[in-house]
Amino acid sequence: MSSNDSSRILAGQAALVTGSSKGIGRALAVGLAQNGAAVAVNYKTDAEGAAETMQLIADAGGESIAIEADVSVPDEVRGLVDETADRLGRLDVLVNNAGRSRFSPFEEASEEDWEDVVGTNLRGPFFASQAAVKHMRKLGKGSIVNVSSCASVLMVVYHAAYTMSKGGLDALTKQLAFELAPTIRVNAIAPGATGVPRSRDYDPDFDENWGGVIPMGRVIEPEDLVEPVVFLASDRSAVLTGDVLHVDGGWSLQGTVPPMDDFDFEADQKRG
Repeated sequence: MSSNDSSRILAGQAALVTGSSKGIGRALAVGLAQNGAAVAVNYKTDAEGAAETMQLIADAGGESIAIEADVSVPDEVRGLVDETADRLGRLDVLVNNAGRSRFSPFEEASEEDWEDVVGTNLRGPFFASQAAVKHMRKLGKGSIVNVSSCASVLMVVYHAAYTMSKGGLDALTKQLAFELAPTIRVNAIAPGATGVPRSRDYDPDFDENWGGVIPMGRVIEPEDLVEPVVFLASDRSAVLTGDVLHVDGGWSLQGTVPPMDDFDFEADQKRG
């Protein structure tokens, strides 16, 4: 995972990355640590994955702790934020990364699907940010980075609940940027199709199918998202707030998607 080890631009700071036991969250947690931040690794059920993330951070010479919490439950996510600040001594950076998909045809989406997606993707960032504000105000500054998605601007079939949640997250990003300025900056990244294990599990040809519709010719890797998030978390982006940065290889410029008629909805539903 690339980082500018010589600068360690987040040295002395503390960061929380929700949903960082695997995938994008793991890459971001390790990247923030490589740039000097002490990192709280959050997980819902994957304690083993969280331990693996912590080991990667330790191998890179960083500091981390692990905290179990379901971000879709307001009391748990508030506790997660407060415990992070208590154990690390401060909270400078919050990365709202934890996400759920539950893809299905619109007319087949259940209340459970809707609640699961919206609870994680929107309720979690709302209450995590609310809890983080009081800690950041004590420091006189802070940075919140939301992990949104190109789905908020690209209409992808079978993504109704997911698209709605990410569109709401974009709106929340702008609202909080306006409301919390100048003390706290709030921005988002919007990844394109990203090659995480779950994507390749439900589509063995994921890289070929999705990379083929991205102008840059390949899918996004979790490591591609590290430097944009480090930039938004650090003072290098001191005048940026309310922005949604598309990290998508130009995908949102074109907007085509591969056929999804054979998408395995059952496999997507089963993931933890």
